[in-house]
Amino acid sequence: MFSNLLSEIGLLFTFTVRVCVAAFTTLRHKRLAWREALDQMWFLAHVTSVASALVMIPLGVGVALQIGSLADQIGAGSYSGAVVAFLIIGQAGPLVCALIIAGVGGSAICADLGARTIREEIDALEVLGLPVLERLVVPRMIAIAVVCLLLNSIVLVIGLGASLFVHVLILDGNAQSFLRNLVQFSQPSDFVVSGIKAVAFALISGIVACYKGLTVKRGAQGVGDAVNETVVLSFVLVFVANLAITQFYPLFVSVKGAY
Repeated sequence: MFSNLLSEIGLLFTFTVRVCVAAFTTLRHKRLAWREALDQMWFLAHVTSVASALVMIPLGVGVALQIGSLADQIGAGSYSGAVVAFLIIGQAGPLVCALIIAGVGGSAICADLGARTIREEIDALEVLGLPVLERLVVPRMIAIAVVCLLLNSIVLVIGLGASLFVHVLILDGNAQSFLRNLVQFSQPSDFVVSGIKAVAFALISGIVACYKGLTVKRGAQGVGDAVNETVVLSFVLVFVANLAITQFYPLFVSVKGAY
């Protein structure tokens, strides 16, 4: 089992390198399949935007309630805006986007490519001499990265808005204090890193989905198994990547604000 896991990781890494080379070649020779990329952007935005908003609203409310109540108990209610900003901007926003993209968008990409694989459409493209990675994978990688970046911006606005709503109307807090601490303890680099996280998580999910879709075996049952494996593996890799980025971020950017 361990050897199979190492083999799977090695094949996934090799596939990632091939996709990077294909993306560089595609952009260098300006032969990106724009129509395919735009179609994928529209599809991913259509299936993930509402789901992300519906997940982020209760999450923002829950974070504000928990943080606000705890901050009031220890006499630090004025700092709840700073803590909420740290949680939503640095962690919750990108992770919600990644989980929705992986669970909804990634599974759809895997199912689409897997169905094409078992129908031997991929083999037909290779026989015709058409580069599969450039025609099918690279446009999907660009689409999933762009959509997740835009989705992250929407999710941050919804999450912070829901937290502010709870802080003012339910916890009887001060909106001015919330926003002042939000600005004091956050900085533009936090939003940049949040966007970088969203793009990185999207690329991880896209790579896994395309790899699983193009290596499907055993017919329709194999497609279902590949979709399940895509979601699980994407979640694991996303959390590992999030841990790595979170740990390295303070080494390059100093903390803003003082208590």
